[in-house]
Amino acid sequence: MSPIQEQLVALGAVFEAAVLADKIARTGQVSEASMGCMLGSLLARDPKSTLDVYGGDDLNLRDGYRALISSLERNPSALQREPLRYSLAMIGLERQLDKRGDMLQVMGSRLDQIQQQVEHFGLVHDNVIAGCGGLYQDTISTFRQRIQVHGDMRFLQQPNNAAKIRALLLAGIRSARLWRQLGGHRWQLVFSRSKLLKELYELTRS
Repeated sequence: MSPIQEQLVALGAVFEAAVLADKIARTGQVSEASMGCMLGSLLARDPKSTLDVYGGDDLNLRDGYRALISSLERNPSALQREPLRYSLAMIGLERQLDKRGDMLQVMGSRLDQIQQQVEHFGLVHDNVIAGCGGLYQDTISTFRQRIQVHGDMRFLQQPNNAAKIRALLLAGIRSARLWRQLGGHRWQLVFSRSKLLKELYELTRS
């Protein structure tokens, strides 16, 4: 994989987290495989490659790629507005998180505890999702900038769905961090659109 493709895998994962959060907010449903891919990315330590963070392939990131493509193409009829809004907010929150070494330390030790829960219950167990959602609430949710998720109140008010959405936002911010560590930055989304799109079309075809 080229460096730009590695960046796009991580950025696609930010958009995937946003698409899934939007799906839960509107329908209350999300596939276990997609949820597992994003939760697993939070716990990936010492991955050999960017794809390893997401389970070794990008099959569960395809909806994220499509949402990213629709944002870069700037086609109003295809644009997924809420996922785009959530994605940009996650990228912004990651920048704030980067300045908070104390918070990053707390997150590291809490993720170690969540890893133990995973070994006991399995990756997509309610307890694990609640643990990730609680970690988001205790850390990222304390920033002044908040992500307001819109959807159907019947689904948003269910505690399990709320925990899933928070866990996904946490995973999205983790992927935003990875994207930046791989050399990604917001200006690319403005000035390198055609280059990014060419690579994304390639990724979605492969």
